[in-house]
This record gives sequence, C-alpha cells and structure tokens, in this order.
Amino acid sequence: MPEVRTYPPKEAEKGSSGAVIAEVCEGSPADDAGIYAGCVVRSVNGEPVADVLDWQWKSAEECLDLIIEEPCGDITSLTLEREADEPWGMAFRDTLFDAVRMCKNTCTFCFMKQLPKGLRRSLYLRDDDYRLSFLQGTFVTLTNLEHADVARIVEQRITPLRVSLHAVDAHVREQLIGRNAAQGLANLEELLEQGIEFDAQIVLVPGVNDGVVLEETIRWAYEHTGIRTLGIVPLGYTDHQRNFTGSFDRLSARDVLDAIAPYQERACVERDYAWVYASDEFYLLAYGDDVLDHLPDAAFYGAFEMFEDGIGIVRSCVDEFAFAQADGAMEAASAALEKAGVHGFFVCGEGMRPYFGNLIASSPLNGLVEPLFIKNRFFGGNVDVTGLLAGEDIVRALKEAARTWRDRSEHASVLFLLFDVMFNADGITIDGMSLEDIMQETGERLLVLPSNPLDYTKQLSLIDKEL
Repeated sequence: MPEVRTYPPKEAEKGSSGAVIAEVCEGSPADDAGIYAGCVVRSVNGEPVADVLDWQWKSAEECLDLIIEEPCGDITSLTLEREADEPWGMAFRDTLFDAVRMCKNTCTFCFMKQLPKGLRRSLYLRDDDYRLSFLQGTFVTLTNLEHADVARIVEQRITPLRVSLHAVDAHVREQLIGRNAAQGLANLEELLEQGIEFDAQIVLVPGVNDGVVLEETIRWAYEHTGIRTLGIVPLGYTDHQRNFTGSFDRLSARDVLDAIAPYQERACVERDYAWVYASDEFYLLAYGDDVLDHLPDAAFYGAFEMFEDGIGIVRSCVDEFAFAQADGAMEAASAALEKAGVHGFFVCGEGMRPYFGNLIASSPLNGLVEPLFIKNRFFGGNVDVTGLLAGEDIVRALKEAARTWRDRSEHASVLFLLFDVMFNADGITIDGMSLEDIMQETGERLLVLPSNPLDYTKQLSLIDKEL
C-alpha cells in the first residue's frame, strides 16, 4: 500500500520547523502581501498554529494578522484581507506543524514492536496522533490526550476519528494496552458525549478479548450511537517476538462470525447497515477454499468505508474481477497475453490462496497466467498479505518459479506481474528493494500492476506496449 508522508523518529521527537509554506498562488492575498515559499507562519491573530486543521479553523475570517518568519530569519507582521470564500493562496509543506504525537502504550500485540531490525526508520515510528486519525484515517487510542486536546477536538469539531477500542473491561484493557488504558476510554466517553463520532476497531487476541469480553465490548459500542462502525481484525504476529505463536483457526474464526451476527442483524433493522464487520481474514480462516460461498455481498459493506482495515477487500476483488469479464476487458487481456507469447505469474501473498486461483481458473486468463503465492519468510508468523511481501522473499520465489516453469515447458518467455501494494510511495518494498533491484537480482521481466482487477486487466490488454 502506498505510504502517506512519514515522520522519522528524529523529526517526531524534536518537532518540525513550523508552518512552512510550500507554495503561494499568484495573485492571491498571500502573494499580494509578499509572502512566498519558504516563509513560516508563526502565529495567526496572535495565536500559534499547530497543524493544517488549526490553520483552517483560525484563518476562517476575511482578515488575518500574521507573524511571518522569512527564510533569512527576518520576522514580519502582516495583515491579510480577502473576499468572502476567497482562498488565502497558501499551501503548506506538512500537515502537522509541530511534532507528531507519539504512542505511550505498551500494547502486547503492537505490530511495529514485532518488526525485524534494520528496516527504514519510519517503520518503527509508533504515532498515536488524533490529527492524523482525522486527516489520514489512522487508528488512535486517545490515551495521550490532555484536557486541551479534548477541548480542541470538540470546539473545532474534528470528527469523525478512528479509535482503537479493543475491550471495555478494565482489566483486559490494561492487559492489552497498558496502564494508560483507562484514560483512553474516559476520553472516548467524554468525546462521544460531546457529539464527536468514531469508527472503532478491535484487534482480537485469542483467549484475551474474545468470547464474553468481545460480547461486552460490542454491546457497549452499540449503545454509544456516536460509534458509527466497528471493525474486528485478528491478531497479526511475526516471528520477531515471543508473546504469540498462534492466532485463530477455522473453528474459532467461525465463533467470531457467529458472535457478531446477531448485532449485524439488529443493526440492519435499526440502522439500515450492518454496523459491525469482521475483517476478511476471519472469512478466509473460517471457510478456506469455500470462502466465496460464504462471503457477504457488496451491499453488506455499504461504501466500503473500512476497506483499508481489510474489510471487504475480497468481495471487492471478486466483484471487480467479474466486471472485468463482463465488459470484455479480460478477454482483451487474454488476447494480448497470447499474442505477446508470454506466460504470466501474478505475484501474491499466501492470504489470496483460498480464492484467487479459483477466479483465474474460471476466467479467460486461465492457462495464460497463474498465481504465484509467496510465503512471507521475512516476517514469519501469520503475516500473509500481499502488501507486506519483502523483496528478498519475492526474489527467491521468482527465481524458483522461473526455473520450474522452464523445466516443464518449452515456452520460456515468462512475465512476473507484481501488484503496486508491494511498494511504498517511493517505489520500494518493506525491506527497501526497488523494482529495478528485483529485476537485477532475478534477471526476469517484471511489470507492476494496480491492484484493482478492472485496472490491471486493462493494463494487460496493452501488454505489447509494456514489453
């Protein structure tokens, strides 16, 4: 999954350099006042600004008194005026003008604590910043909020936010999150009382917050109508930790689906949508190769608001795969692959195994491409998503697949199809390899595709231009 801007630990600890202006629109009030890129807004109407949300709130009037620091260090006091609804004409370098709020919890299941050593620094950053929750959709615990933060959220109506709930039982919360767990729940309740809305998430740990604890948590959340949705995801763990050796299996995953079903049925009647959702992993674990017979339909997921939490991704993939067949895009892709004379391999994580091979086998792509499911040895544990495949695992699997294919086929032309979720915004994998690095290591032809079946089949239909 492409990353949003990252905040290296050094920057997070020391704070950024303020509201740095990245661009000024020509002819705007800011331009007319002599403001230019590189200047820093130090205050608005006598008050500092902490982030872009603060700026939007404090700059809502038609007249502003600004303190500006120029790149040379000179300090200037300016008054800006504008017409109603006219933009000020300034874009900032960052969304946060001060330090990112760091996590102070000791969550037993924290994935970032389970990372191997030697990765890029930004991956170890454990932020817990309500502003990023609003701006970028990250989940926060609310354990680090001060009274001023709560007051600001209410005053500026910073809503909806995303909250990591996990459990409402006091003992279990402290066991999962640490000694600040109670403060997080107290802040959540206060914000809910003040009309702030939330999308909540539960990371479910077997034997800890499932069973009756899960029932209590769901019931509590449902009674608080400001919690718009509740997503439940299973514990994810790597081999680089000692707390966990296993997670949910077929029976326990079905228990989770059975536990939430009554609330889904009730919510559909009372709220016109399911409200509580289990992530796709629970369906994959519970039903395996038969998952497509048990997966909820698209209407169940509404507008797929919790897509980035792994809720509805499989259904979306299945439906879009069908759309690609219906509109002829897959036929065109198949014809192009056959004309190009290549055999394709879709490079995937093991998590796609229960359904993706069946989709391809029943499509016009059958015989022309096949899935290459790669075990994640880099992380180990139960990590099996495509987006967390490491370059070193990809290289090893591609070499073996190419060798095996050429041993059993006279058709030696191979093309490996990698999904874009394997690379971040800078085009590198979780372990820092670029597409060029992988090509050099394997000596094979590679093509990066979008993850949407409609998009990647259309790109494959133009394969002659890619090769």
